[in-house]
Amino acid sequence: MDIAEVAKRSGIPASTLRYYEKKGLIRSLSQQGTRRWFGPGILDQLALIALGQAAGLSLDEIRSMFSPDGEPIIDRQLLLAKADEIDAMARRLKAMSDGLRHAAACPAPSHGECPTFQRLLKAASSGAIERRWNKAAPRRPTR
Repeated sequence: MDIAEVAKRSGIPASTLRYYEKKGLIRSLSQQGTRRWFGPGILDQLALIALGQAAGLSLDEIRSMFSPDGEPIIDRQLLLAKADEIDAMARRLKAMSDGLRHAAACPAPSHGECPTFQRLLKAASSGAIERRWNKAAPRRPTR
């Protein structure tokens, strides 16, 4: 498939495909004239790149999960670490959401008079909230 067809089928601009190639994420088979040609597995490879990006992996992390011929070599430990990171982020976001909802619905005459809000302010100023949010999630056993 030439680069125009890959761009059309994948929805990824040709400029991004050239960038991915420069970064070592994908490899063209050859260039005929000014067009790059890619093998039949390119769309699956691009789908894996998109999946990795959606999970928050860097392009360097994603590149490390492809062999030189483009076959996936999944780093399970990296995936587990990223899942733990996402779980920790979900907990932080839930706590922030809960705090915002409380602040919006607090029955106290002012937030200065709300004991819950005051506790949150003290925790934030002491760094306790950040320390609590940054606690590492329990690690899964390795095989």
